[in-house]
Amino acid sequence: MVTASTPPRQLLQFVLDDDLDAALRAGLMDYLPQPGDALLDPAYPQLPQQLQLAQQQLRTAWAARERYRARAARLERRAAERQARRAPPPAADSKPALPSAAAAILARAKARAAGNPSA
Repeated sequence: MVTASTPPRQLLQFVLDDDLDAALRAGLMDYLPQPGDALLDPAYPQLPQQLQLAQQQLRTAWAARERYRARAARLERRAAERQARRAPPPAADSKPALPSAAAAILARAKARAAGNPSA
């Protein structure tokens, strides 16, 4: 395993090899350009810029991943809320409630049937 004190040239090699996992383990995100880093490898005078570009691309990708996860959680929450609104309310009684006028008529009919003609 490579430590955070990995030379910038090695970090660049990881980036060039598209081995970002190794670059991250080696401390890519901790890299800060130092005077003279551009001179470490004559073939890559843009070494500091390339490492900073790799850092920025990773930060952008991580931010996009977080936005995606937040959106997925938001959509899931909204779907659950929508489903909860669509669900019928729990039935307290299996018989539907009668309007008050219908209940009064039914009470009088029951009273007549029971033999109480005054109702």
